[in-house]
Amino acid sequence: MQRFGTDKVGFSFAPIIFVWFAFIGGIGLYNLFKYDIGVLRAFNPKYIVNYFKRNGKKGWLSLGGVFLCITGSEAMFADLGHFNVRAIQMSFSFITCPAILAAYIGQAAFLRKFPGKVKNTFYESLPHSIYWPTFVVAVGAAIIASQAMISGAFSIISQALSLVYIPEVNYMFMIACIIVCAAFKTTEKISHAYGIAVIGDMMITTTLVSLIMLVIWKKSIWQVAIFILVFGCTEALYFSSQITKFTGGGFLPIASALFVTTVMGIWHYVHKERYMFELRNKVSSEYIRELAVNPDISRVPGMGLLYSELVQGIPPIFPHLIASVSSIHSVLVFVSIKAIPVSRVALEERFLFRHVEAREYRMFRCVVRHGYKDGLEDPIEFESQLIQNLKAFIQQESFMLTEGADVAESSDQMALKEAEAQILQEGTKVRSANSSSRIIPNNNNQGIVSRASSDPIVHVAPNKLSTFSDPPIQGAEDEVKFIDKAMEKGVVYMLGEAEVVAQPNSSFLNKIVVNYVYSFLRKNFRQGDKLMAIPRKRLLKIGMTYEI
Repeated sequence: MQRFGTDKVGFSFAPIIFVWFAFIGGIGLYNLFKYDIGVLRAFNPKYIVNYFKRNGKKGWLSLGGVFLCITGSEAMFADLGHFNVRAIQMSFSFITCPAILAAYIGQAAFLRKFPGKVKNTFYESLPHSIYWPTFVVAVGAAIIASQAMISGAFSIISQALSLVYIPEVNYMFMIACIIVCAAFKTTEKISHAYGIAVIGDMMITTTLVSLIMLVIWKKSIWQVAIFILVFGCTEALYFSSQITKFTGGGFLPIASALFVTTVMGIWHYVHKERYMFELRNKVSSEYIRELAVNPDISRVPGMGLLYSELVQGIPPIFPHLIASVSSIHSVLVFVSIKAIPVSRVALEERFLFRHVEAREYRMFRCVVRHGYKDGLEDPIEFESQLIQNLKAFIQQESFMLTEGADVAESSDQMALKEAEAQILQEGTKVRSANSSSRIIPNNNNQGIVSRASSDPIVHVAPNKLSTFSDPPIQGAEDEVKFIDKAMEKGVVYMLGEAEVVAQPNSSFLNKIVVNYVYSFLRKNFRQGDKLMAIPRKRLLKIGMTYEI
């Protein structure tokens, strides 16, 4: 049912969970008043102190079992990805917490009278008339409880899909659960692993919240210290008790965490080195100018989208493509997709464009920004959004150049009038036979008029354009029409398939990490065409080898 959305899952399962909480809460109150209402004295802290004095080390070790009473609360962190804070506060405060407290208090009252029935307290304490209805609801609630883990994993993975493509993740969880149950065989060992995983999750959460309080919320160091002292010490006490179950099954979450951390570290290391390789070997501006005057390079009708990791500069895969094909599309866009640490990026802020070298080359740089909650667009929709934003960039740039030229021209005219007025006041005659006025364009913006001069006019013959450059287009409308004409010829997606290998003189460990581990991860857990919403029928992959 997960594919129908968490709202459909919650709407379908909520009545069963509500009935389950009503059952355990009502049974707890029934047992409390029937057997021993005096167990309410346990809320007195004096009895907690007496318990540890009486049991010593055994009391400390029992904290591991006591902690299992609050496991499941970590699912609230996953729920925050689907529901607002107020809804979680209300449901936990008025339904979940009272029902669970009543259930445990009722079982404690039952054990006061029947201490020998501790192994199966819940079902032993049920009234005989509602045993089977409770059993059926309990089975349904147990099935639904697994949905909390699935929903949490689904929420995290759906956000991670924007960063890394992980196929068939739900099946991976299913296989992992079956293997764990078959290997551990008893719920006792599973509870040991579960307890260490939950307390580890809470300790990490406390550490991260402390950093947020200090860096984001700008709380004082004393407030942060009090928060860490209260929650950190409490969690450290429970963790010290749980870690004693390490050999009895508690090793599983720690070993899994180390494995996943190692995989992420390897991926980050190689990916960073690959990016640095591209940055060191990016194409220079001189290469583009040489390419423009090369008669062997031609422009073919159509639009090409070349994907690259680089935000600035042209990737080394581009000259590799030119060397193999000797032609390029009439409109070329270097696309870089970058994830930024925000949940969502507004559509009007998603695409950033700029020209590459001279405008007549019609080569553009596009940075596509997305947040960790932004889903993958449909290829047709993504292509349409990119083209529309490219047109808007051309029109906006043309407008800014035109406005700048008008302002500069007005300034030059005013300066010329002032100069003429000053000359007339001094009684000086202006001889037009030996000099003339001209407008010199600014080097930075060739379409913007910069200043007036009385130097002689020098005629400069225009450079002959190669087949790489099309004739210059006057006005934004003509350039937009040129883009539309290129679109009609088709859009081709070009994706670099760089094979990353270790340098021959690198260490043995680096060769193992790069040549084997990273290669395996990249081939099995990342698919760039799906990640970047690229239609396979128009995809051209360009192979190249990077040595790091």
